[in-house]
Amino acid sequence: MGPHPAVAAIRLAVRRALHDILDDHGRTPGRAPDERPPSPLVLAACSGGADSMALASALAFEAPRLGLRAGGVTVDHGLQAGSDQRAADVVLRLRELGLDPVESVAVSVGRDGGPEAAARDARYAALDAAAERHGAAAVLLGHTRDDQAETVLLGLARGSGIRSLSGMAAVSGAGGRYRRPFLQLDRQTARKACMVQSLSVWDDPHNADPAYTRSRLRHEGLPALEKALGKGVVGALARTAQLSRDDADALDAWAGRAAAGVRDADGHLECAGLRALPPAVRRRVLRRAAIEAGAPAGSLFARHIEEVDRLITGWRGQGAINLPGRVVARRQGGRLVIRQG
Repeated sequence: MGPHPAVAAIRLAVRRALHDILDDHGRTPGRAPDERPPSPLVLAACSGGADSMALASALAFEAPRLGLRAGGVTVDHGLQAGSDQRAADVVLRLRELGLDPVESVAVSVGRDGGPEAAARDARYAALDAAAERHGAAAVLLGHTRDDQAETVLLGLARGSGIRSLSGMAAVSGAGGRYRRPFLQLDRQTARKACMVQSLSVWDDPHNADPAYTRSRLRHEGLPALEKALGKGVVGALARTAQLSRDDADALDAWAGRAAAGVRDADGHLECAGLRALPPAVRRRVLRRAAIEAGAPAGSLFARHIEEVDRLITGWRGQGAINLPGRVVARRQGGRLVIRQG
């Protein structure tokens, strides 16, 4: 008799997410065993919640069968009393699953961008550092289809374009470090997998705290949408994310080619060439130029690019546009100059 369907689903998802790692790390067929490098290490990022505990259990099962080592890391954000003890408990649970190495990393959460963004930034910085410290080939994250649906709705509310609707990528980060095997699985599947494997999980009270935007969306917004539109909303939003990502990737590639064709000998942008581009491509060229000039990508919003775009499409002799990172965009004759002022 095979494993429970929920357990089989999480294991298959993890297996698919890891299939290329051996090839990427030099363990090619025909090489003598004593010439092979150590088996690549994959880390599971685990908060102790159902999604990430299911992820860790699936990694512990699949990694040895794929010739990989499996480890784990939990991040203590220090935002709740007793968070250090909970992190220590997660470490014990991961070791019980057979993961090695396993560690807890304490971080200090700042305030930039709001509490959720600040915690996310601190978490990813800690995960990056852990991956470097252990030489990990990949870090697995337990985001589910439900998380993807929430991310799409949050992007829609920001009104910042198709890239914000593309949600989370299955593979992201430097060198494809981060992998999200569960983006096609719902949250209930992960919770069921934990239950049938008798894995204890911790439900973070922040996930139910209405002070947090994502929590309100999870417990009020999405249920209201499902009541109005039917139970297929989460799946439809996840499909929207993938379609949007495909479209955004294609437009980004087009913009990359177009940028080279509208630069003059000094590297500045030619206004006539920019004006001839489709708006979606032109705005991407402008955004890329602003980032290359030093504007932080996370602080560069659609309204900034729209103002710069008006220097091309609505030229009335207006002055320079100030962008984040002390970057200034101004029109000089038939050229658009974007640089730090």
